[in-house]
This record gives sequence, C-alpha cells and structure tokens, in this order.
Amino acid sequence: MFTGIVEELGEVVAITHLGAAQGDAARIILHGPTVTADAQHGDSIAVNGVCLTVVEVADGRFTADVMKETLDRSSLSALRTGSPVNLERAAKVSDRLGGHIVQGHVDGTGEVLERVRGSHWETVRISLPDGLARYVVEKGSITVDGVSLTVAAVDAGSFTISLIPTTCDLTTLGRKDAGAPVNLEVDVIAKYVERLMAATGERA
Repeated sequence: MFTGIVEELGEVVAITHLGAAQGDAARIILHGPTVTADAQHGDSIAVNGVCLTVVEVADGRFTADVMKETLDRSSLSALRTGSPVNLERAAKVSDRLGGHIVQGHVDGTGEVLERVRGSHWETVRISLPDGLARYVVEKGSITVDGVSLTVAAVDAGSFTISLIPTTCDLTTLGRKDAGAPVNLEVDVIAKYVERLMAATGERA
C-alpha cells in the first residue's frame, strides 16, 4: 500500500524488452537513491503510480520486471531511457497517511487535455475513461501518476486538478503538457462500496 506522496523524482536508466513481441514484457532499471536506501529484493516501489517489485538493487538503482498486463493498462510502455518517474516506497504501518489509500494498481490511463499556469498554482484538466467516471467525485481523491490529488471539478469525460508549486517541482506532473499520458487510480473505497451494493441488490 502507498499514500500517493511522492518521495523522489527518479529516472529510467535502461529498458529491455522481453519476449517475442515488444509489448510482451520488459525489464526496467531506475535510478532512485532515496527509495533504494533501504530497499531489498522483493520490496514494492511505486513507479508513476504502478506498484513494481524490486528484483535487484545496487548503487542507487533498482531493477523491476513489468509484465504485459501492466504495459497494456498503464503508461509505463511509453517510458524511454532518461524519462523522469515518480517514486514512492510502500508505506509503513506507523507512517502518517499524508495522501490517501493507494494500491499501486492502475485502473486506466488518461491524457492531459489542458494546462493553465497561474502565479501560485496550475490547473490541469485530464481525460477520464468512461469506465472510471462513476468513481470520481468533486473534492474526492484520485491518484495521477502516483500522486495523491484532490479532484477540483468533474465534467463529461474529464476532471480537473490544481497543482501547487511543490507538486510541480518534485513530481513529473510539473512536466506534463497537453497530450501527455498519465496513470489513473481511483479511490478503492468507492469500488468496494459499489461491489457490496451490487451484491445486496441495492442501487446507488
């Protein structure tokens, strides 16, 4: 489990595609001295909001394997050598929950539609896949590229977030312009509530 509070802006060192086709699987090496300071084989680290398992760790870098399902459902397939990435270690039970409950299981991808820069904050509008729209509400929580954010507004097919300077400076969201893909994870509590209501025959 994660909290959506990015610890470090890392970088892709290398990507090796595995299997017969390029999209079958990949092995990725990432630079992240902070998140690897106490990392061991088998630990979980979120990369742009995707929970990956550490295979190897050395010299401030870690290696992870990315399977086809993850490549298909997230924007990790668009990463290239040198790409910046948001990194977060799994939360400890004793940690403060600075963001919200984040699983690192991406529900889908969106696209930055519009970016409006202000003097003290930036407003970003992101496309919202039809299957996820019902889980997103104004003032609710959503994870964008692994960053826990509050939804400022929801429209037909999109939602808007506001970014403070710290978020822009310390995460990849400060570098995402119109057309850039982003990973989305909706609030898992909303999905469980929907499932429970369906099981009991109740309607929202």
